[in-house]
Amino acid sequence: MEEQDLDALVVRSPDNVLYLSDYWCMKGYDVLVFPREGEMTLCVMEPQVAEAAGCWAEDLRPFRFYDERDPRPPLFRGTDAALAVLRERGLTGRVGLEISLGSAAADRMVGEPTIAGAPYFAAFEEVVAEAVDCVPLLSAARAIKTPQEVGRMRLANELAALAMGEVRAKARPGMKESEIGALFEGTVHATGTGFRGEVDLARAFTLVWSGPGIRTFTPTADRPVVADQPTLLEIWVCADGYWTDLTKNFCPGELAPEYDRLLDQLLEVFAAAVAHCRPGAEMAALDRLIRDGIAAAGYPGQPSHPVAHGVGARAHEPPWPHQAAGGVIEEGMVLAIEPGVYWPGGGGLRLEDNFLITAAGAEKLCTDPDDFREAR
Repeated sequence: MEEQDLDALVVRSPDNVLYLSDYWCMKGYDVLVFPREGEMTLCVMEPQVAEAAGCWAEDLRPFRFYDERDPRPPLFRGTDAALAVLRERGLTGRVGLEISLGSAAADRMVGEPTIAGAPYFAAFEEVVAEAVDCVPLLSAARAIKTPQEVGRMRLANELAALAMGEVRAKARPGMKESEIGALFEGTVHATGTGFRGEVDLARAFTLVWSGPGIRTFTPTADRPVVADQPTLLEIWVCADGYWTDLTKNFCPGELAPEYDRLLDQLLEVFAAAVAHCRPGAEMAALDRLIRDGIAAAGYPGQPSHPVAHGVGARAHEPPWPHQAAGGVIEEGMVLAIEPGVYWPGGGGLRLEDNFLITAAGAEKLCTDPDDFREAR
């Protein structure tokens, strides 16, 4: 902030509020004023004040969710509270706002994220001399995880492994994909909330595809689990606002030979990608390595989705290792690596795990095996 001559950051996106204050909001109307010098101020909805009292912000400014004297929606009162803080503290010069935010993690209500619109940004024009985009600054800072962040991500990955164990213990051929998803998600929510006294709230979200239903960007359906083919779970587990992005597989019977071959091919590509992930390694080279390996296995042009990205207070966040961008892998990053192959007409396989970049290389954060034949 000093290098960019920013008096303050003002953030509303739940993941940025969490990152800067350790408060995972309920509805997304809360606004955090984070000055370059001095204490931060959290403008928080009145019903959540007691919960917010445990965060890093000592200065809490409550505003009413409903106010009979003010018929406007609550987001306007949160904005007004933040503007009042800027005026009060003389933070009216160069202020960073989330102008180019492309996506935001969900708040605790998860089903209805609250988005900042034009009136929110326009309100700052009357108070600050210059509003600048702080998203690149926050993205760069968030790419390098602190020990506190890594601790939460380890918990989320541990819960994912526990839930996969439950799925493998109870899954049977003929069960519906939606039943598998419900079993995984219910296990995380029931077991993870209050987990070892370290997690306040745990949630999980899945896409489940079995056998010929395996393909990219399609919803879970009522297709049956196939006995000799993989059932693939695309997994997002969240522990107090920090996420995993994983793909885990199981097969309740003997894996068909064509899947044995494909799994061996993908494991080879996966191992080479993980070995590449050391401090100083080129990000673009990671994308090329994975795609070239998949092409050499006989599947050029695959997969259609990104093969690596950052994970943290969002399931998908910077950095984005791809061939159109530069940059190098740095110690402290957490990357999801996800090579996949999808067959015409349905079927295929994807592997995905999260890796903490250390001085010695990439540390796998989830204990569930990527070679799922080991976990039958």
